[in-house]
Amino acid sequence: MQARVLHSLDQLPADTWNTLAGRDNPFLRYEFLAALEHSGCTTPATGWTPHHLLIESGHAGQRQVLAAVPLYLKNNSYGEYVFDWAWADAYARSGLAYYPKLVAAVPFSPVTGARILTRVPGDTAQIEEAAIAASLALAKELSLSSLHWLFTPPAQTERLEGHGLLRRVGYQFHWHNQDYTDFDHFLAGFSSRKRKKIRHERRSVADAGVTLEVCGGAQMTPALWDVFYDFYHLTIRKHGAIPYLTRAFFHELGRSMPDNIVMIFAHHQSRPVAAALNLRGTDTLYGRYWGGEDGYSGLHFETCYYRAIDYCIQHGLRRFEAGAQGEHKLARGFLPVATYSAHWLSHPQFYQAVQDYLRRERHGVESYMTELNEHSPFKRSC
Repeated sequence: MQARVLHSLDQLPADTWNTLAGRDNPFLRYEFLAALEHSGCTTPATGWTPHHLLIESGHAGQRQVLAAVPLYLKNNSYGEYVFDWAWADAYARSGLAYYPKLVAAVPFSPVTGARILTRVPGDTAQIEEAAIAASLALAKELSLSSLHWLFTPPAQTERLEGHGLLRRVGYQFHWHNQDYTDFDHFLAGFSSRKRKKIRHERRSVADAGVTLEVCGGAQMTPALWDVFYDFYHLTIRKHGAIPYLTRAFFHELGRSMPDNIVMIFAHHQSRPVAAALNLRGTDTLYGRYWGGEDGYSGLHFETCYYRAIDYCIQHGLRRFEAGAQGEHKLARGFLPVATYSAHWLSHPQFYQAVQDYLRRERHGVESYMTELNEHSPFKRSC
């Protein structure tokens, strides 16, 4: 097996990548990652330079791609959602360069999924081992400070640990479908007080004269994408954040992945006042981007959470992931779930320091998740 680096997905046929990625997770599809490249979101100027890693067998002219890793050379830590700014600061205070670094991730998307994409029949252990070894070799060849694999599934996290990478534990809040027949069936499991609060939030939106509409990708015209983007950009700027994604990205996403698009629009007096973009996988809905006007009580919860839960129940989806962080999701039926990443640092002393830090951090995260579960809105079983 040999390793090869691609500096653009345009260097590989879409079908080759998608055969490895499968259909379960839309963020791993060629179309999503290519849209980021084509629209200027993942470029050296934004700090995301593609260095996609391929593991191949055979020789030139007769190569078979066995695995792929979405890999980027990073010169900042924006858009990763696994925060290492303190590590970069510590390097700088010691007169060392933390950037550039190598990151295996889906840019701007805190979504767990395979980072070693392979669809070879049978045991893939040898191929995955080769991919991890090749990523480490590339980091060393480029004399980089570090290598980071973000939002990895448990099995791949364990394999990365076997190569000396350090496991980091985080958490998110996910909604799980317990074969609910409708939203009231979902709320029936809540304590009375918390059930009443959610019904009040939903009623306040309806009483304000706001109506909601779910649009699939086929219904999204260029004009509607512009409406959504204006909301997204307005809300990002309002919170003083960086709008990582461009208008062109969303337009290309609409053209290339219509079957994965679930857009929820809120209207008041026939005028759009908010929108939330979700991507649909095989059994999971992923809530990603939203924006809206101020002045409507409960509009964010209705647009981003409740109407999406309605959609999941109606379409038999098993899980709804509504993005990173957000303790306010707990009271609305989203329970804490552990997330994982894996990290290698070339400097021995910093490697040891980070290892010690992650051990303490992991204990704190696990204790906090236990505490969160004790405050679940669901009625306790006797």
